[in-house]
Amino acid sequence: MLGLYTKIQSGWVHMTRRLRDETGAVATEYALLLVLVALAIIAGATALGIAINAKMDASATKLDSIPNPA
Repeated sequence: MLGLYTKIQSGWVHMTRRLRDETGAVATEYALLLVLVALAIIAGATALGIAINAKMDASATKLDSIPNPA
């Protein structure tokens, strides 16, 4: 019974030390920053693609409205 108690207590101490340890926090912050930058790039590329598509469609519509001389 005493062995079980010491295992639980040492496990609790080990878990609380891991939770208080901040060495992994830097890696987590960099990962979050990387995700945010990636999302910003994706959003910007999507917006740019939509804008280019709208300009191309407008150009195609104007070209279609020109009468054919033949």
